[in-house]
Amino acid sequence: MNSVAVYCGSSAGANPAFVLQAQALGAALAVQNLTLVYGGGRVGLMGALADAVLAHGGRVVGVIPTFLADKELAHKGCTELHVVGSMHERKLLMADRADAFIAMPGGYGTLEELFEVLTWGQLGLHRKPVGVLNVAGFYDHLLGALDRMRDDQLLRPENRNALLQDDSPAGLLAQLAHYRPAPVAQWLDPSTT
Repeated sequence: MNSVAVYCGSSAGANPAFVLQAQALGAALAVQNLTLVYGGGRVGLMGALADAVLAHGGRVVGVIPTFLADKELAHKGCTELHVVGSMHERKLLMADRADAFIAMPGGYGTLEELFEVLTWGQLGLHRKPVGVLNVAGFYDHLLGALDRMRDDQLLRPENRNALLQDDSPAGLLAQLAHYRPAPVAQWLDPSTT
């Protein structure tokens, strides 16, 4: 594992723990010589995360679509900054450049990116680890909903278990580093149709 894509809010959020944990994750990535791949923003949790990686001597790859860069939201201090034409290009380039994925607190965009890489893994399009940094219980309800999907047999246990979780950057990075993907099974059992 050489690089980690992190999805998180372009807002700092209401809980000060969100920024503190973004800074802690940034420091941990730099100390472990892991390149940050992220949405390229200079504001909110994204900015705090990138600033922390850079402050600790780490590498930052930002990927931002033109319409956001044009609003002067791009982080000019990135080691590499890629300005792309669309959100779809942004997500694809981030996924290609990352060896693992982390979702921190965020809004619709964060959840959409998280579920897209989880779905790609479920379909066998990648074999990379995916986790949530569950800051201050932010993802507790979402994790409960995923457990419900598993219990109601709408999500296979191995696919539910593919989403790693921890409340500390060090703990989550250790899980990502030791992740071994389950074999990709057929997702539709003809005997049940």
